[in-house]
Amino acid sequence: MPSYELAMMIRAMPKVELKTTLMRVSNAIFDRGGIIRGIENLGFRPMPYKSSAHGLVHKEANYFVFKIDTATKVVADLKEEYGRDVDVIRQHVFKVNEDLDNKCTLEEELLPPAYRKEVQQMIEVGKTQVNRFTHKFKYNSGLDYYPFQK
Repeated sequence: MPSYELAMMIRAMPKVELKTTLMRVSNAIFDRGGIIRGIENLGFRPMPYKSSAHGLVHKEANYFVFKIDTATKVVADLKEEYGRDVDVIRQHVFKVNEDLDNKCTLEEELLPPAYRKEVQQMIEVGKTQVNRFTHKFKYNSGLDYYPFQK
C-alpha cells in the first residue's frame, strides 16, 4: 500500500469533542483497510485567511497531519467523507514519495572534479553536442553560393 499524508484543519472545539472527531476520522481510515502510522498535532492556531465551510466562517482551526498507508482507490472515498464532515474545515491528501537510496562516499567527494563520475558523464554529453560558436559553414552543403562574403 502506498503511503500518504492527510493534512486536516478541524474547527475550533473543546478537547472532548476534538477527541471524538479524531476518533471518527481514524475509524474511517480503519474501516477501509488503512493503517495509521502516526498522528502529528500542529496545534490550535489562527488560519492565514478566514474560510467558510458548511455554512460557517472560521478564523481559527486545529491542525493535524495523519501519516497513513492505504489503497489508492480509498483516497477518493476518504476525501468525500471528510468533505461531508461538518467538523473538518479543510483536508488534503499528499502522496509520500519513497526515499531514493543515494549512496555517497567521502572518497568520491574528495576526488578532483575531472575524475568524478557525474562530471565525466557531463563531459561526454558536451562532446556530442554541436557548439554554436565554433560551427563553420560547410562548402559542400548544397548551396550554390557562399551566403556571406569572403
